[in-house]
Amino acid sequence: MTPRTLYRRIAVAEVVTWALLLLGMVLKYVTKSTELGVRVFGLAHGFVFIAYCLTTLLLWVNQRWTAREGLLGLLSAVPPFLTVWWERRLERRGRLDDGWRLGRGGETPTSRAERVVTALLARPVVAVGVGVVAVLALTGVALVVGPPVGKQG
Repeated sequence: MTPRTLYRRIAVAEVVTWALLLLGMVLKYVTKSTELGVRVFGLAHGFVFIAYCLTTLLLWVNQRWTAREGLLGLLSAVPPFLTVWWERRLERRGRLDDGWRLGRGGETPTSRAERVVTALLARPVVAVGVGVVAVLALTGVALVVGPPVGKQG
């Protein structure tokens, strides 16, 4: 899977879970019919949000994005539906072109972050496992900490 394909898929997944969470919020706060949607879609959105942020960090290093591009990539996950717009903007600017720069037979890493990305790309199955464990761990922390706006009833 190319960096472009990976980023597009995770950006779309983030938008879909945002839409589902907003639907759950309408059911909870507007129709007052159920809060199940917020519970289920909130968890799904949180999981995908974290996966999107980790993917952004991975591509920030591999694609040599500027600090501005990396930070805007991370921030694009906060407002609803912005991740797909951001991914398309990066694509139009050629910032998602080519394959994995740090993959097998690619460039030699020059920083600690590049060495980590190189190690992950050399072992894709391990990388997926590390990614899943990281997302689960961060999701667990988020569940313990609670909703971003505080406890709501």
